Amino acid sequence: MGFKMINVQLKSNEELEIMRRANIVVAEVHALLREAASPGVTTAELDRIARRHLDKRGAKSAFLGYHGFPAVLCTSVNEKVVHGIPSDKEPLRDGDICSIDFGAIVDGYVGDAAQTLAIGKVSERAAKLLEVTRGALGAAIEQCRPGRRLRDVCGAVEEHVTPHGFGVVRDFVGHGIGRKMHEDPQVPNYRVGGRLGALRLEPGLVIAIEPMINEGTFETKTLDDGWTVVTADGKLSAHFEHSVAITRNGPWVLSDPEAIDPR
Repeated sequence: MGFKMINVQLKSNEELEIMRRANIVVAEVHALLREAASPGVTTAELDRIARRHLDKRGAKSAFLGYHGFPAVLCTSVNEKVVHGIPSDKEPLRDGDICSIDFGAIVDGYVGDAAQTLAIGKVSERAAKLLEVTRGALGAAIEQCRPGRRLRDVCGAVEEHVTPHGFGVVRDFVGHGIGRKMHEDPQVPNYRVGGRLGALRLEPGLVIAIEPMINEGTFETKTLDDGWTVVTADGKLSAHFEHSVAITRNGPWVLSDPEAIDPR
């Protein structure tokens, strides 16, 4: 993967406050979806729940219409990695795992987070995949401290996952976030070198860290709908994401409502 010129936009304290509000809306939706997602519920119904909460909060969707995407959620079930389109023809089943990615815009700033839910009773292998992917996100967040390099964040994901034999997706990466959903820098889930890897973390940088981890191969392919990405071997995939601000005192997980502002 090639990386373009890096143009990082640091956020002021006032901007971080707005981004926190956007991410709280995101967290609220994820909480509602955790309650709603169960066998028999369709992914389209999950999308409707998210739309209703956006309307209630007076927020906008960061996903709907983005490059033509037709929904406010990405719902990616089982072998789907990312960008799955909600459908009334897709009921969740006992034993499924469902990755849900969601973004909201408040006062011109974007919040973004993802979670993978276990539907009913899942296999031990699926439960382990979720545990490892969530842990990889935590390991990366722990590196989000001033003076450290982006390669430390990226490498933490890969180093956490590799001993478990799972595949780290390379075709899709995390990103900076702010007034736009995708800003510099790109944030791969594997250790990178060069100018990108050497980028020093500074207070005011906000990044969306999002490990996408496959049960088998890291390789993916895109379906004919032009959106849905699946594992090349048909095995499971999990996805967790938080929007994280670098502060002088460490990481502030903007999309975690229980996270304390360390500033």
